[in-house]
Amino acid sequence: MVSTPMENLVTDLKLSSVVPARITGEDKFHELTNMDLAMKLHYLRGVYFFKSEAVQGLDIFDFKKSMFPWLDLYKPSSGRIRRSEKGRPLIKCNDGGVRIVEAQCIAFTVNEWLAMEDGHSLNHLLTYNHVLGPDLGFSPLVFVQTMQRPFNTDKFLFQFTRFKCGGLSVGLSWAHILGDAFSASAFINLWGDIAAGHFPTQPLNTPDTGKLQFPSPEKPFSMKKVDPVGDYWLATNSCKMGTHSIHLQAEQLDHLLSKSCGISQTAKLLPFEVLSAIMWKSLAKIRGTSEPRVVTICTNSSRERERETPSNSQVVSTVAVGADFAVAKADLLQLAKMISKQRVDEGSMIEGLMERENGNSDFIVYGANLTFVNLQEARTYGLELNGQKPISANYSIDGVGEEGVVLVLPGHDDRGGRTLSVVLPQYQVEELREELKREWDMV
Repeated sequence: MVSTPMENLVTDLKLSSVVPARITGEDKFHELTNMDLAMKLHYLRGVYFFKSEAVQGLDIFDFKKSMFPWLDLYKPSSGRIRRSEKGRPLIKCNDGGVRIVEAQCIAFTVNEWLAMEDGHSLNHLLTYNHVLGPDLGFSPLVFVQTMQRPFNTDKFLFQFTRFKCGGLSVGLSWAHILGDAFSASAFINLWGDIAAGHFPTQPLNTPDTGKLQFPSPEKPFSMKKVDPVGDYWLATNSCKMGTHSIHLQAEQLDHLLSKSCGISQTAKLLPFEVLSAIMWKSLAKIRGTSEPRVVTICTNSSRERERETPSNSQVVSTVAVGADFAVAKADLLQLAKMISKQRVDEGSMIEGLMERENGNSDFIVYGANLTFVNLQEARTYGLELNGQKPISANYSIDGVGEEGVVLVLPGHDDRGGRTLSVVLPQYQVEELREELKREWDMV
């Protein structure tokens, strides 16, 4: 195949907007929780790949038609950021709409794109690389792109990209201030349901995310204060960040779990805990004397998230080791058990810190420590078009600090595999690839 400059892979961009079907009215605001504001500098990027049969007979007008009632169910996604008299951010539900991006990729088929070596690192071409600000009052919260490279700033964006085979990618760019990855995937799944004619029979449930009555005065280890960002909501790093994706089939995962923990222990630990332990130990070897001694664990809350309005309801915890504990030399089973049994929920601490700061200071959570995000329960393959699921779906996070983040997602099929989506300083990505291949046969 003739080599193609990366910047020219996605062409013919078209930008438009979709708004809720019904006018919201004047002076409707969505108050942001303390956890929302703790996540305001992070962005979720999701990419769904569909073969041509899944989109046969569908065009952009079909996609948009089902979006009007969809956005009616959650007006904040179409709103814009404002500030209260005290300077605390909130969302004005002004029907500003979400951005739709259409694009073409005539150089590759869907299968060729997915077959490229670490093609995950190119998925940023399929999602809108938006950041809130510097004009916060005009920045959408969501973008949706169909195989199309974005060029503007919004909160939520869809990108639809057509491939030369007739296949399609749907790229979701979602401001984390709206909700966590469980909310983002549930939200886009609901669009697929409505597109298929399956409207919710009941209003979406609104979770109780009010302020804690007694927030903790302790300082959380899971957050890092950064230099003020003003109205451009993105923290900067001193090094370039890179991405990597690892796909484990069910058989590979079973072999890896039994090899690392033994058959008797495998049933007692979740794949997330074992995979996180492998990544923790591997990165400790790579980083040497600066090995991560505190890690952050993000997991789903216990309730069902598919039929509720988006929120930042994930549980944020930390695990710390003592000064005389060498992570790089530790027993893998011991690390996995620590992740399972010794993590400390920091929700109350985060609540207390953000309440004291009143949303006026800037923090990061992902990458403040090495961060592991358990998305095994997220229905990342729940978006269906013409009754067909995507052949591949992946999520990543932007705005990650230099300690990095590892997302553990469901695999490509229903047989129990896993996908690991990694964001690290670029110079560590290749070292990690070599370490995982050498020690764990993970490629």
